[in-house]
Amino acid sequence: MVAAGVCALAAAITVGTAFGSAKAPAAQKAGYKAAIVSDVAGFNDNGFNKNQLKGLKAAAKAIHGTALSYISHAESDYQPNYTQAVHDGAQLIVAAGYLLGDTVKAYAHQYPNIKFAITDDPVSAIGGYKNESGITYATEQGGCLVGVLAAKMAQSMGKKKIGVVGGQKIPPVDTYIAGYKYCAAKAVKGTKTIVRYSNSFTDVQACSNLAQNEVGSGVQVVFQVAGTCGDAALKEASKLGKWGIGVDADEYSVAKRILTSALKKTDVGVYDTVLAAAKGKFKGGKDVVFNLKNNGVGVGKTSPKVKPAWIKLMNSYKSKIIHGKLKIPTVVK
Repeated sequence: MVAAGVCALAAAITVGTAFGSAKAPAAQKAGYKAAIVSDVAGFNDNGFNKNQLKGLKAAAKAIHGTALSYISHAESDYQPNYTQAVHDGAQLIVAAGYLLGDTVKAYAHQYPNIKFAITDDPVSAIGGYKNESGITYATEQGGCLVGVLAAKMAQSMGKKKIGVVGGQKIPPVDTYIAGYKYCAAKAVKGTKTIVRYSNSFTDVQACSNLAQNEVGSGVQVVFQVAGTCGDAALKEASKLGKWGIGVDADEYSVAKRILTSALKKTDVGVYDTVLAAAKGKFKGGKDVVFNLKNNGVGVGKTSPKVKPAWIKLMNSYKSKIIHGKLKIPTVVK
């Protein structure tokens, strides 16, 4: 699942493509405890929560600390999970997504001596306290790149129509969609993007139905931005002979006809944040931004059906974004 932010934590955090992007603390705190609380999808999704837990565990191993994890099956689990993390002695608690924003705000205010971080939400939205940090991603940039490929594939299939199956209509979902829609129309003039929301990240039948409806209306490529629910949309599009685009993690193996995936490296974000905190370089009150320039977002494996000319076109968009020559919108219009 599925981000905006400013004021990067670059001085303390260096982003990389794999663990080890931030050096382990020279003077570690013995037994440093870092925790993560999942959103309602839990840690068995195909990437968003799962990869954050992966990053937490890798960071804990690097600093010889302890990784604590708490699964949320419903929003009512957020507060009990945070209370338990506090009681378990967590020195840093990471919220796995935007939906936990209100809980983070309340606990950061109540426990000023504990550090808090949240994926996909800027500090300004969660109180702006000095013990908070936002782990944010410029997902509109990755959305743009896969939008280019979607538009070219749809054009090659004779219809300039692509679709999106989103989860809830929240900023971390809509930033992906905004970039996808904008760059698709820019890459192939006249491309139309159909956007539908399931209002769930876990209801697989809802996403399957939306994908079926979109394909029925002429959509040739379906981009899922709905977590485990969205995987059903990819499978439905494939079953109907159309193409799917995955989200967050590389979802090339989810269905037979996956064009590519828009990557959000949530494992790296959590890993770097934990190491910075353990090293005493947690920059509270600020956000760290992961984007194309620092390799925090990107594109996954592409289908052999993607033509080299399309890749070249997509990479030209990437270069323009990195060099500030192309600004991608973050709001769906």
